[in-house]
Amino acid sequence: MLNHIVIMGRLTRDPEYRATGSGLSVTNFSVAVDRDFPGQSGEKETDFIDCVAWRKTAEFVTKYFTKGSLIVVSGRFQIRGWTDKDGNKRRTAEIVADSVYFGGSKTSTADADRPYTVPSTGYTVPASGYAVIDEPDAQMPF
Repeated sequence: MLNHIVIMGRLTRDPEYRATGSGLSVTNFSVAVDRDFPGQSGEKETDFIDCVAWRKTAEFVTKYFTKGSLIVVSGRFQIRGWTDKDGNKRRTAEIVADSVYFGGSKTSTADADRPYTVPSTGYTVPASGYAVIDEPDAQMPF
Protein backbone atom coordinates (compact mmCIF):
# COMPACT_ATOMS: atom_id res chain seq x y z
CA MET A 1 0.00 0.00 0.00
CA LEU A 2 1.12 3.54 -0.66
CA ASN A 3 0.24 6.54 1.46
CA HIS A 4 2.41 9.51 0.53
CA ILE A 5 1.41 13.14 0.08
CA VAL A 6 3.34 16.32 -0.74
CA ILE A 7 1.81 19.78 -0.42
CA MET A 8 3.14 23.32 -0.74
CA GLY A 9 1.42 26.37 0.69
CA ARG A 10 1.50 29.05 3.36
CA LEU A 11 1.07 28.60 7.10
CA THR A 12 -2.29 29.99 8.24
CA ARG A 13 -1.06 30.56 11.80
CA ASP A 14 2.09 30.14 13.87
CA PRO A 15 2.89 26.49 14.62
CA GLU A 16 1.61 25.22 17.99
CA TYR A 17 4.40 23.37 19.82
CA ARG A 18 3.94 21.11 22.85
CA ALA A 19 5.56 18.10 24.45
CA THR A 20 3.74 14.87 25.26
CA GLY A 21 3.74 13.41 28.77
CA SER A 22 6.71 11.25 27.77
CA GLY A 23 8.61 14.31 26.49
CA LEU A 24 8.08 13.78 22.76
CA SER A 25 8.01 17.03 20.71
CA VAL A 26 4.88 17.61 18.61
CA THR A 27 3.81 20.61 16.52
CA ASN A 28 0.44 21.24 14.88
CA PHE A 29 0.08 23.68 11.99
CA SER A 30 -2.27 24.41 9.10
CA VAL A 31 -1.29 25.04 5.47
CA ALA A 32 -3.33 26.99 2.93
CA VAL A 33 -2.95 25.34 -0.49
CA ASP A 34 -4.36 26.92 -3.64
CA ARG A 35 -6.10 24.58 -6.06
CA ASP A 36 -4.69 24.46 -9.60
CA PHE A 37 -8.04 25.15 -11.21
CA PRO A 38 -10.76 27.76 -10.70
CA GLY A 39 -14.01 26.88 -8.94
CA GLN A 40 -17.51 27.49 -10.27
CA SER A 41 -17.18 31.19 -9.45
CA GLY A 42 -14.18 31.43 -11.79
CA GLU A 43 -11.73 32.17 -8.97
CA LYS A 44 -9.13 29.85 -7.51
CA GLU A 45 -10.16 28.09 -4.33
CA THR A 46 -7.98 27.29 -1.33
CA ASP A 47 -7.84 24.19 0.86
CA PHE A 48 -6.78 24.50 4.50
CA ILE A 49 -4.90 21.35 5.47
CA ASP A 50 -4.05 20.41 9.06
CA CYS A 51 -0.59 18.94 9.63
CA VAL A 52 1.28 17.43 12.57
CA ALA A 53 5.03 16.96 12.97
CA TRP A 54 6.87 14.94 15.60
CA ARG A 55 10.35 14.91 17.19
CA LYS A 56 13.06 16.92 15.39
CA THR A 57 10.74 17.83 12.54
CA ALA A 58 8.39 19.41 15.10
CA GLU A 59 11.26 21.42 16.59
CA PHE A 60 12.36 22.53 13.12
CA VAL A 61 8.89 23.74 12.09
CA THR A 62 8.44 25.61 15.37
CA LYS A 63 11.80 27.33 15.15
CA TYR A 64 11.92 28.33 11.48
CA PHE A 65 8.31 28.82 10.30
CA THR A 66 5.70 31.43 11.21
CA LYS A 67 2.30 32.48 9.90
CA GLY A 68 2.57 33.22 6.17
CA SER A 69 5.76 31.18 5.59
CA LEU A 70 5.87 29.19 2.37
CA ILE A 71 6.32 25.53 3.34
CA VAL A 72 6.59 22.17 1.59
CA VAL A 73 5.32 19.21 3.62
CA SER A 74 5.99 15.59 2.68
CA GLY A 75 4.36 12.83 4.69
CA ARG A 76 1.37 10.54 5.01
CA PHE A 77 -2.36 11.20 5.19
CA GLN A 78 -4.27 9.94 8.21
CA ILE A 79 -7.76 10.13 9.66
CA ARG A 80 -7.71 10.09 13.45
CA GLY A 81 -10.69 9.50 15.72
CA TRP A 82 -11.14 11.29 19.05
CA THR A 83 -13.82 12.19 21.60
CA ASP A 84 -14.68 15.82 22.35
CA LYS A 85 -15.38 17.26 25.82
CA ASP A 86 -19.11 16.51 25.42
CA GLY A 87 -18.45 12.83 24.69
CA ASN A 88 -19.15 13.06 20.96
CA LYS A 89 -17.00 10.99 18.62
CA ARG A 90 -15.11 13.12 16.09
CA ARG A 91 -12.74 12.48 13.21
CA THR A 92 -9.86 14.62 12.01
CA ALA A 93 -8.02 14.36 8.69
CA GLU A 94 -4.39 15.50 8.76
CA ILE A 95 -0.96 15.05 7.24
CA VAL A 96 1.72 13.50 9.45
CA ALA A 97 4.87 15.28 8.24
CA ASP A 98 7.95 13.15 7.62
CA SER A 99 9.96 15.97 6.04
CA VAL A 100 9.47 19.72 5.87
CA TYR A 101 11.24 22.09 3.48
CA PHE A 102 11.43 25.84 2.97
CA GLY A 103 9.15 26.72 0.05
CA GLY A 104 10.97 29.94 -0.80
CA SER A 105 13.99 31.99 0.06
CA LYS A 106 14.50 33.37 3.54
CA THR A 107 13.15 36.88 4.06
CA SER A 108 16.37 38.07 5.68
CA THR A 109 19.02 38.72 3.04
CA ALA A 110 21.71 39.08 5.70
CA ASP A 111 21.65 35.33 6.37
CA ALA A 112 20.84 34.16 2.84
CA ASP A 113 24.31 32.85 1.99
CA ARG A 114 25.39 31.62 5.42
CA PRO A 115 25.18 27.93 6.30
CA TYR A 116 23.59 27.08 9.63
CA THR A 117 23.17 24.15 11.96
CA VAL A 118 19.87 22.31 12.34
CA PRO A 119 18.85 22.33 16.03
CA SER A 120 19.26 19.07 17.97
CA THR A 121 20.98 17.27 15.06
CA GLY A 122 24.38 18.86 14.54
CA TYR A 123 23.90 18.89 10.73
CA THR A 124 25.36 21.96 9.03
CA VAL A 125 23.56 22.72 5.80
CA PRO A 126 23.37 25.48 3.18
CA ALA A 127 20.86 28.28 3.73
CA SER A 128 19.10 27.47 0.46
CA GLY A 129 16.87 24.98 2.25
CA TYR A 130 16.88 21.62 3.97
CA ALA A 131 14.71 18.99 5.55
CA VAL A 132 14.84 17.49 9.00
CA ILE A 133 14.72 13.72 8.95
CA ASP A 134 13.79 11.80 12.10
CA GLU A 135 15.87 8.73 11.23
CA PRO A 136 19.31 9.43 12.75
CA ASP A 137 21.19 7.36 10.13
CA ALA A 138 19.39 8.80 7.10
CA GLN A 139 21.22 10.93 4.55
CA MET A 140 20.21 14.57 4.15
CA PRO A 141 18.66 15.10 0.67
CA PHE A 142 20.47 18.06 -0.89
